[in-house]
Amino acid sequence: MDLAAFTAALPKCELHLHLEGTLEPELKLELARRNGVDIGQRTVEEVRATYAFDSLASFLAVYYPAMDVLVTRRDFHDLAMAYFRKAASQNVLHAEVFFDPQVHVARGVPFADVVGGYHDAVLQAQRELGLSAALILCIVRDMPVESAEAVIEAVMGFREEVVGIGLDSDERGNPPARFAHLFARARAAGFKLTAHCDVDQEDSTEHLRQVLEDIRVDRIDHGTNVVDDPRLLQLLRERGTGLTCCPISNSFVTDDSKAPVIAQLLRSGVRVTVNSDDPAYFGGYVTENLIALTRQAGLGPDELIQLQRNAIEISWADEEVRERFLGELDAYEALAAPDL
Repeated sequence: MDLAAFTAALPKCELHLHLEGTLEPELKLELARRNGVDIGQRTVEEVRATYAFDSLASFLAVYYPAMDVLVTRRDFHDLAMAYFRKAASQNVLHAEVFFDPQVHVARGVPFADVVGGYHDAVLQAQRELGLSAALILCIVRDMPVESAEAVIEAVMGFREEVVGIGLDSDERGNPPARFAHLFARARAAGFKLTAHCDVDQEDSTEHLRQVLEDIRVDRIDHGTNVVDDPRLLQLLRERGTGLTCCPISNSFVTDDSKAPVIAQLLRSGVRVTVNSDDPAYFGGYVTENLIALTRQAGLGPDELIQLQRNAIEISWADEEVRERFLGELDAYEALAAPDL
C-alpha cells in the first residue's frame, strides 16, 4: 500500500466544512430547475466556470449568490445529504459542519427550514451511513450585527439540533470582538464556540488574541498565524486548543497552502487537524487535502494518524463516538501502517 492509498482508506474526522460550500455544479443546476431560479447557466460546465476566482473577494462574490437556489427545507436536506454521502465515501466517521443562516433568512427563507433541513440530513446520515454529524451555526461577520443577533436568538430554540456557534466570512474590518456579546450568550446557553481566524489577514494576530483571551473559544478555524506570536502559541498549547486547517483553500486565498507551518505545528504538539473548507469551490474534500499536505510537507503514516487523533480529541462528539472512532483508528493503524 502506498501513502496515498493509506490516506484514502484512513478513518477520518471532519471539523471545518461549510455545507453551502459543498454545492456542486450538478446539484446547483438541479435545485435551480426545481425552484424556478434563473442562475444564468444551463450546463454543468457553465456553472463550473463561474466557480473560478483569484481572491477572497472574488470567491465571496461567487459563493453567496450561489445560495439563491436553496429555497425549501428539502433543498437544505439534499445539499447536506450529498455532502454526507461524499464524506462517507472518504471514510469520514464524524463531521461537524458549518452553515450560514443569516444569508438564507435575508432571502426570506424561514430559519426553521434551514436548520430543519440540515438536521433531517444529519439524522439520515446516522441511520443510513453510520456517519456521526453535528451542526455549527456560523455568524457571517460582514453582515449587520443585528442579523447575527437575530439568528442567535432564533437558535436558542434549536439547542438539540445545533452543537456550536462559529464565525466566518470576510475578516477585514470585522474583528471577533465585534461579536463577543453573542459568543458570551451562546456560551451561557451551552453552545460550544469556534471562530475563523483566516490566514494572513489584516490584524491576524490581534484577532487570534481576541478569540483566545477575550472570547475563549474552544477551537480556532485556520489560525496558522499563531506562529507569529510566541505568547499566543504558548497559550494555545497550554489550553490544548485545536486548529482546523485547510491546505487547499489556503493556496487559493493566499497562494500558500501553509503546509510547512501546519507540519511544524503538528510536530510541536499543537492539535492541528486537516479539513475541506468549501470543497465544491476549491476542488478537494478531506482526502485530497490530506494528500496535498502529505506531499508538500513530507508527512508519514504516524503523522496522518496523529492528525485524526487530534481531530477526535478536539471534536464535540459524545464519548461513544470518540471511543468508536479511536478504536477504528487504532485497528487501521495496526493493520495498514506496517505495510508502508
